[in-house]
Amino acid sequence: MRISRIACVVGVTTLAIIITGCANTIYLLANAPTVFGSYDRHANLAYGPGARQRLDVYAPRNARNRPVVIFWYGGSWKHGHKANYRFVGAALAARGFVTVLPDYRLYPAVTFPAFCEDAAHALAWVEEHAAEFGGDPHRIVLMGHSAGAHIAAFVAYNHAFVEKAGARPQDVVGLVGLSGPYALVADTRELRATFPPPYTEKDWQPLAFVDAESPATLLLHGLNDKEVEPEQSVELRDKLLAKHVRVELHLYPHRGHGDTLAPFALLARQRSPAYKDTVAFIESVTRSDPSP
Repeated sequence: MRISRIACVVGVTTLAIIITGCANTIYLLANAPTVFGSYDRHANLAYGPGARQRLDVYAPRNARNRPVVIFWYGGSWKHGHKANYRFVGAALAARGFVTVLPDYRLYPAVTFPAFCEDAAHALAWVEEHAAEFGGDPHRIVLMGHSAGAHIAAFVAYNHAFVEKAGARPQDVVGLVGLSGPYALVADTRELRATFPPPYTEKDWQPLAFVDAESPATLLLHGLNDKEVEPEQSVELRDKLLAKHVRVELHLYPHRGHGDTLAPFALLARQRSPAYKDTVAFIESVTRSDPSP
């Protein structure tokens, strides 16, 4: 993918390319404003023994008993690094949320369910350590984009899985899914290798684990998404409604795969209402009397 110098400097809309990882320049533009902010970044804290089992914490200064958000980036379960998504941590910390960005093991070094196991262990770490950074370990919202939304939803809904990792499902009060594949079908050679036998769709699809105890959920999707069909968010919404779980679905016209995450970067704030919608949802599910 070629991006002109002018587009990198001037074209706000090109920040939607953040999610593709095609140009380091785009990450630099997105993350440049995060150098300044009223938060402290605690980098490369270990939640497991592996090199990719590290996380960054973005803690608002003087935070005390604040809600916690854990964000997993996308990348088709095969690439990505938390440092590229500093703009997400900064944007959420600016609204008073203690924000955690974990790395996780990737294909081909591992296959399902290893990256979901990492997510469950990261959740357990946050529950144990959130208070050290001014966070409330009993008000945690899980969030992810694309493959990261799959991971976040899997952990949010699969209670037995996270309990096995030593985490407490009841501490998760909300899920924010951005352009996620919740009804994932392994229909390519690479996906079949990433999600290999003996596992089947009922093992890896987050919607298979939805029940009446599932946390309140916000689903954001662009109607022009060519990477993940918006129908996957619709299907998950319908499954949650059938179980009488609070769910909001926002489908953005004329917006694509990256447009649910790009607005967390200051320069692309107007790309879609995703940042505003996310903040409003997190505030509603983490206050003492959450909205119905």
